[in-house]
Amino acid sequence: MSQLPVIVGFGGISPAGRSSFHHGYRRLILDQLDTRSRQETLTDLATLTGLARYEDGQYRLGEQMLPDRNALAEAVEQQVRNSTLIRRIHPDWFDVNAVMFNRPATAKSGDEPLRFRLRNRHLPQVIPDNWTLNDIGGGQTEITIEGSCELIFPDSKTSLVQSAGMLPTGFEPGKLYQSRNHPRGLQMAVYAASDALRSVGIDYDSILNRLAPDQIAVFASNSIGQLDDLGFGGLTKFPALGKRTTSKQMPLGYAQMPADFINAYLLGNVGTTGGALGACATFLYNLKSGVEAIRGGRCKLVLVGGSDAPVTPEIIEGFRAMGALAEDKQLAALDNLAELAEEHYRQACRPFGNNCGFTMGESSQFLVLMSDDLALELGADIHGAVADVFVHADGHKKSISAPGIGNYMTLGKAASLIAELLGEESLRQRSFVQAHGTSTPQNRVTESHVINETAKAFNIPAWPVSAVKAYLGHSQGTAGGDQLFASLGVWKYGIIPGLTTTPEIADDVHDSNLNLPLEHLNVGPQGMDSVLINAKGFGGNNASAAILAPHVVEQMLTKRHGEHAMSAWRERREQVREQAETYNQAAINGEARPIYHYDYHVLTGEDLHITADEIRLPGYANAISLKVDNPYKDLC
Repeated sequence: MSQLPVIVGFGGISPAGRSSFHHGYRRLILDQLDTRSRQETLTDLATLTGLARYEDGQYRLGEQMLPDRNALAEAVEQQVRNSTLIRRIHPDWFDVNAVMFNRPATAKSGDEPLRFRLRNRHLPQVIPDNWTLNDIGGGQTEITIEGSCELIFPDSKTSLVQSAGMLPTGFEPGKLYQSRNHPRGLQMAVYAASDALRSVGIDYDSILNRLAPDQIAVFASNSIGQLDDLGFGGLTKFPALGKRTTSKQMPLGYAQMPADFINAYLLGNVGTTGGALGACATFLYNLKSGVEAIRGGRCKLVLVGGSDAPVTPEIIEGFRAMGALAEDKQLAALDNLAELAEEHYRQACRPFGNNCGFTMGESSQFLVLMSDDLALELGADIHGAVADVFVHADGHKKSISAPGIGNYMTLGKAASLIAELLGEESLRQRSFVQAHGTSTPQNRVTESHVINETAKAFNIPAWPVSAVKAYLGHSQGTAGGDQLFASLGVWKYGIIPGLTTTPEIADDVHDSNLNLPLEHLNVGPQGMDSVLINAKGFGGNNASAAILAPHVVEQMLTKRHGEHAMSAWRERREQVREQAETYNQAAINGEARPIYHYDYHVLTGEDLHITADEIRLPGYANAISLKVDNPYKDLC
């Protein structure tokens, strides 16, 4: 019997804010929220970004003290709106009007040789053949050059791309723990994984006491590594800039490092670990690993996630040079504008509309999965379940970046599984698609064709399609996580986020069997039984995940475990929900801090008790069994 991987916690940080308890989703549909939910999310964003601080039952906003969340929400709403989602790149990231772009030149001597002075410590290690050095004392040397000299002049230029989906302005994850020069993506991962773990409402140590240490797994990574100055970005450019390479840039730049950090500094995990990479499908690749670990019985608890921080001048320029990003001049041309104002930058990403390229984004998202039996035993809240994740390559390609055929297979299999599990009527009437939706002219045609042809094949008359990159931008490997967490909120609030930045659907979009809503679509909290998360990635990395609604999961688990077991689970769940809400309220007030254990309970081989049957670890209640099943019994 395969265990069902149920979602018992989720968290993260994106341009919409904190993901746990649906706050990031709430930001997308802010105008549709009830008063309390709206106030909580605005307060959460205000404390997250440092606009406000909770003191003695009140909220400090600058020099002003406000008595409650209602007053604070009214005071900060516009500022919170302005500092979230896609917007013009803020100077906290980099100055779009002064991007470093040093200029090489060749200086040639005229009638007289070139002469200049340098401090001795600035002289190159290898002196060119046409240089003559004269030590003039005082730690200086006069250089005479016959002929020419290669120079690089410090220079800058205005970025041709000035919009991005950035984390809320003012949020600095590295200040919430001892970040020790960690690259931004890893700072985000520490915050996001902590948010997900605490959203569960069950103390991690109490979960660990129920399990063998090797029944826990972490699958997390990003698609291109840490490319800011504290990671691979600095490693590759510092020598050319005359800066010293540090001891941390190389190791902390690796793309699997989000998983490594969680194992070492959050969980103390000694179970399975891994970080799959697959461009835009990276999150779903890792989710597939987590699903298979639980379904196969190897693990009972899995943390799945990703963390990408690509809003840097170099990465943006790299994608721009490919012709993939929406440049300012192209955005202005779409609307016949002479120049872009602040509000126009917020409309940069237009999935399935007349568009000109994607918008870069940053995000870190994590998901806590449990086997269904463990979730019932612990009383864990169930937010949905991952039925499966399907992955296919594109076959032969002309251009490595061009889309291909693999996505037809992944989405078709995901749709087929939903029909098998829930019935054809459920697939046709109560499922929706969270599209990759990058806002490139090529994607709007090719992905709409994939979804539309799948809808035709399964007789789906008007398949609702959402695309949250319209709000968040494209966070590269973590994009699937953005899509997933924006979908979980639909089962709480009943609203599918619409394509609100898209003025109209483009003429070349295939939509005969699709519903591409330009406004938010109200379907009710139990109006949808499933969502299909789609990733159509660079290089032929395609993945589609079939996610089941919590009300559907409860029905399935009742069939497996019986009504008595489910009633007992609901009773235990009440206390878990109370504990989770305690964390939520602390986070709203800005009082929660990430989990980070540095130099904590570090073990060596001498600390272990090893026999032929098991290994016992100090601090862990249960041993790791060394008895493994022989998968090759027929060969022995």
